[in-house]
Amino acid sequence: MKKTVLRCQHRLRFKSFSRKGYALFSVLGREVLIGTLSVSTLSHAKAEGVSVVTAAAADSLQRSELRLDEVVVTGTRTPLTQEESAKIVSVITREDIHRAAAESINDVLKMATGVDVRQRGGFGVQTDISIGGGTFDQIAILLNGVNISNPQTGHLSADFPVSLDDIERIEVLEGAASRVYGAQAFNGAINIITSPGASSQGKRNAVAVEGGSYGTFGLSGRVSPFPEGSTTMHALSAGYKQSDGGTENSYFRKSQGFYQGRYASSSQRYVRLSSLTWQLGVSTMRYGANTFYSAAYPRQYESNMRLFASATANVAIGRVNVQVTPYWNRNHDHFQLIRGTSTGENFHRNDVLGMAAQAYTDWLLGRSSIGAELRKERIISTNLGQPLSEADYIEVWRHPDHYYTKKCGRTDLSIYLEHNVLLRHFTASLGVVANRNTGYSDSFRLYPGIDISYRPSSHWRFTASWNMAFRMPTFTDLFYKSPTQQGNIGLKPEKVSSVRIAAKYTHPAIDCQLSAFYDHGTDMIDWVMYTADDIYHSANFKLDNCGFETNVTLRPQALMPRCPVTSLKVGYAYISQTRHDDVEIFKSNYAMEYLRHKFVATLDHKIVSRLTASWSFRWQQRMGSYIIYKENKSTGVAHDYTPFGLLDLKLRWQAPRYELSLSMNNLTSYRYYDIGNVIQPGFWLMAGAKLKW
Repeated sequence: MKKTVLRCQHRLRFKSFSRKGYALFSVLGREVLIGTLSVSTLSHAKAEGVSVVTAAAADSLQRSELRLDEVVVTGTRTPLTQEESAKIVSVITREDIHRAAAESINDVLKMATGVDVRQRGGFGVQTDISIGGGTFDQIAILLNGVNISNPQTGHLSADFPVSLDDIERIEVLEGAASRVYGAQAFNGAINIITSPGASSQGKRNAVAVEGGSYGTFGLSGRVSPFPEGSTTMHALSAGYKQSDGGTENSYFRKSQGFYQGRYASSSQRYVRLSSLTWQLGVSTMRYGANTFYSAAYPRQYESNMRLFASATANVAIGRVNVQVTPYWNRNHDHFQLIRGTSTGENFHRNDVLGMAAQAYTDWLLGRSSIGAELRKERIISTNLGQPLSEADYIEVWRHPDHYYTKKCGRTDLSIYLEHNVLLRHFTASLGVVANRNTGYSDSFRLYPGIDISYRPSSHWRFTASWNMAFRMPTFTDLFYKSPTQQGNIGLKPEKVSSVRIAAKYTHPAIDCQLSAFYDHGTDMIDWVMYTADDIYHSANFKLDNCGFETNVTLRPQALMPRCPVTSLKVGYAYISQTRHDDVEIFKSNYAMEYLRHKFVATLDHKIVSRLTASWSFRWQQRMGSYIIYKENKSTGVAHDYTPFGLLDLKLRWQAPRYELSLSMNNLTSYRYYDIGNVIQPGFWLMAGAKLKW
């Protein structure tokens, strides 16, 4: 069937969707794709908008589509349409996730051009995620718009409590965004969007099993009892996975459970509850941490537990839209430098209690918004914080012979103001955040920003932005002490001035994007060794990052409906870094170990009617070095990271009621290091089956 693209000349506004606050980045706007079937339906938002998912998803490009450039489908602080937006957000869709040879969210993010994923263990075990040459502590991790970042350390922030089947899309925002998303969004943000409705191919319920190399086994299930369009919707999922890990002392056992609900109202009263969403989650992980933190100790062990809960109410008061979100996160962490012993053993429990509120309205001069977030962070620990008196010791949960002997707490208050000037071909978004953190000072500090978009035609969009941002040190940065590391309670908050420009061309058959950035950072935090026989110290530095990124996506079926190739995506990112301090260092552990070059390519194509293949290739060159160890002892010799390329393949057989898959990761079985002395496994084979109804 020949594909037809029509252009809508008037604006449509879906009010029932315009106040779904969990779609955080949808305020930035996007195109909307609505598949034209015998009955028109709206299913889910994705990279360029919203698309219908049916049993014939693989042939969706051959269906007629209506492209509506100015449809508002979701909103938070300042919802803007694709035509109005001054931001470009990279979005990984549900289909992208299902096609990829990925076993975790972290595997999926590896193929995002501007994202750096340093994974110590398989399937997302102990993963550091960063954006644009920053560190893993400098990005905000959000679940349906709720911040779940860990104030103890970013090492644990990427322990996602949801499965791949829960995910509607993943939104990646690059660059400083503290004025909108809080201090954690120092260098970007990653928002995981889930849906209480249908999952794969419109089916509400599913059960899956998988197994493969190194004793890997997984079982998962998802139930969503109410159909799409119901006033109230619920979804419950759970999963378990285990593996030997593929290398010495790298086994893991992980599980998660997630519940999400949504109530939507069609009331037209002056004061009305538009929608109410809520979510509960738990995840646990136990793993061998072979040389994860120090190559001198190969028998490290760690276990983590994460609990979280949140609710979001969207209330309309006339033309004013108000959103309120209370949330709570708790993280338990148990670490042993030598498994089964008390050597270097630490227990930590951190709690985050927060309340976010925002409101926006349209008036003669554009769209204005105001918001505030109050976030209280607290940790009790055997290592992190100020000493407690013996009378105030707190018993460690499930470890009756151990006690938390230290604690620390701080309160962060941010107040946001933003105004958007909206013209036919031009948008200017101006805003400022006033922040006060009790861990640093009692006064407010201002961090402004401006985003500009110019659209000379329906195909072209040019954007430019300047934003300032800040970030408080983590509790680990401040207090951690071990035989190999020493924190610094005198650390200053990180500050950055960030400039970004971008150009994007959009067509049914091709998308092209080119962007560049410059980040001037002061008081940037890194862990460094000053000499070859030193331990790591946390310290402040002046550090600048600059670079560019380009992405091209081809969709041959838009021009040739019978073409077996569904899509071809190619991306490349380059980063250069400059440190402006006179202090000589021997080695950086994080901030200066950035990706100078990253190239990614994916090819999706059909083999037969129900059998598809997805190829993924990633090549990267990391700056920095790691110290060579022999017999668990340092040689004092630093070895530069070696560039490497990895090729993955996933075969997928899709039927209306079931799905079969075969994933082959690292087809060339290349053994490589992406974190010093933590060798990654070679070829990894996984087979899976899913039943859907």
